[in-house]
Amino acid sequence: MEDFIVAAVKTVIAFALLFTVVLILVWAERRIVAFMQNRLGPTRAGPLGILQTLADGLKLIFKESMTPDRVEVWLYLAAPIMALVPALLIFLVVPIGAPITIGGTEYTLQVTDLNVGVLYVLAMSSMAVYAIALAGWSSGSKYPLIGSVRSAAQMISYEAAMGLALVPVIMFNGTTSLAGIVEAQGATYFGFLPAWNIVLLPSFVVFVIAMFAETNRAPFDLVEAEQEIVGGFHTEYSGFRFALFFLAEYINLFNMSALTVVFFFGGWQGPVFGPTVVQWILPVIYFFAKTFAIVFLFIWVRGTLPRLRYDQLMSFGWKRLIPVSLAWIILAMIAVGIRRFGLPWA
Repeated sequence: MEDFIVAAVKTVIAFALLFTVVLILVWAERRIVAFMQNRLGPTRAGPLGILQTLADGLKLIFKESMTPDRVEVWLYLAAPIMALVPALLIFLVVPIGAPITIGGTEYTLQVTDLNVGVLYVLAMSSMAVYAIALAGWSSGSKYPLIGSVRSAAQMISYEAAMGLALVPVIMFNGTTSLAGIVEAQGATYFGFLPAWNIVLLPSFVVFVIAMFAETNRAPFDLVEAEQEIVGGFHTEYSGFRFALFFLAEYINLFNMSALTVVFFFGGWQGPVFGPTVVQWILPVIYFFAKTFAIVFLFIWVRGTLPRLRYDQLMSFGWKRLIPVSLAWIILAMIAVGIRRFGLPWA
C-alpha cells in the first residue's frame, strides 16, 4: 500500500510539474522568438509579455469546438487525447534528480525506473504517429489527410535514425534503464572531466536532428506547412481540441530536451556540496538548467532556420542519417570490444 501511495504522489507531482513547465515554455518561446524577429506583442503585452500568452490560452479554452459534417466522430475526438497521453507517459521514466533518503528510506526522483526505459521511450514516442494519422484521416478533408500522411512518413523515418543513434549509448553504458544511463555518466576522465556520453558525438548529432523531426519542429515542420496544406493534420480542429495537440507538442519539446540531457549530458550529474538539503536540490537544478539549454536550442532554430522541402527532408533522413548511424554503430561496437577484451594482437 505504501508503494502505491508513493507512486501516486510521484505521478501527481510529475504531471503538475510537466504542465507548469509547458506554460513557461509557451511564454518563453513566444518572447525569445519575438526578440529575435522584432515582433511587438509577446514583448510588450503586459509584464514581460505574459498577457499575450494568457490571451491565447483563454482564447483556446473558450473558443467553440466545431465538428465538421464528414468526420469519423469517435476517432476525430480520440486523436487529440492519443497525442497527449503518450507525451505525459514518457516523462514518468525521466530521472530529474539524485535519489534522496528520508527516515532511512530511499526515494528516487523518478516515477518509475524501467529496466527497458529506452525501449519504453521509443514505443511511447511512436504512438504519436497514430494520433496524427487518425486526426488527418478522420477529419474528412484532403488537407489534413495530406498533413497526416506527411507526418507519419516523416516520424517513422526519423524514429529509425533516433533509435539507431541510441544503440552506441546503450552499448557504452551497458543498460537500457534511464537511471542506469545517468549513473554510468557519473565517472570522470583523467580524474576531472565528466564521463558524459557527449563523447559519442555522432550519436548526439543524429539524435538532435531526429529529435527536431520527431517533434515536428522547424525546420522540419512540414506537417503544418501553411503555404501548402493550410494547417496540416489539425486543420479541422479548433478550441480546446486544438489546444490538446498544442499542449502535446510542447510537452514533447520538453520531454525530448530532457531525454537529450539524460542520454548525452549526464542527466542530473554535477558537483554536489553543502548541507543535505542542498545536496538534494543541486542535482535537480543541474537537470533543469541543462534541459532548458536544449529547449533554447529548439527555440533558436525555430526563429532562424527556414523550412526544408519535403523531398529534401525525406532524402536526408534515409540517405544520410540512417547510413551514418549504421556506420557509427559498427565503429562503436569495435571500440566497446577493444575496451572490454583488449586488442586482438596484444
